[in-house]
Amino acid sequence: MKWNKKFDYPASTRALIKGHRHYTIGESKLPSVTTILGQTQSAEKQESLNRWRARLGAREADRQRDLAALRGTSMHTYLEAYLDGSGHLDLTSVGKEASFMAKKVIESGLGDLGELWGLEVTVYYPDLYAGATDVAGIYDGKESIVDFKQTNKPKRREWIEDYFLQLGAYAMAHNYVYGTKINQGVILMCSKDGMFQKFTTDGQEFVTFQHKFLERLDKYHNTVAKMQQ
Repeated sequence: MKWNKKFDYPASTRALIKGHRHYTIGESKLPSVTTILGQTQSAEKQESLNRWRARLGAREADRQRDLAALRGTSMHTYLEAYLDGSGHLDLTSVGKEASFMAKKVIESGLGDLGELWGLEVTVYYPDLYAGATDVAGIYDGKESIVDFKQTNKPKRREWIEDYFLQLGAYAMAHNYVYGTKINQGVILMCSKDGMFQKFTTDGQEFVTFQHKFLERLDKYHNTVAKMQQ
């Protein structure tokens, strides 16, 4: 893997506006991709989440959610430190678990990363949305957006459509601003018990996910954003 810092990624700050993440880029405050997807979930997905919370109880559901977030942050930190060569050591119980997961991603998923343009970089589509992608570069010979994900248990492909929409959104933003031709999204995922999974989308399927994200973006701006004003 080689670094090729060919793009000037923007500085940004993150802020919560009425409880929802936004990015400040220049004079613009843009909703994050995750905010857009979170606020436009289907009724079925929201109901599934409600059933999960009811089954566990609010306190336990919040505990598991927060623990997963900490584990995910620690895993991302380890992977970013590995890629930029700085190294990272976290001897807390969560850190040890996350480093175990990160090493699985390194061993099984990063061998195909040929060129790295940016790591944890902000991408944005002017006046519409912004987000931070884990990796932009060349993966398996293709211009790609790559995201790292942790999970409590292995996932089926049909369960993670929003992840593909997220990758599609980042690719559209990157292509628009920098003139790239990113046509592949890659998810490198590891469960807390160490099972690695790689999910890839490209070609017409990736275009379809981009179109689906634009539909969610339209819904967000036409309904959710107006309610928050």
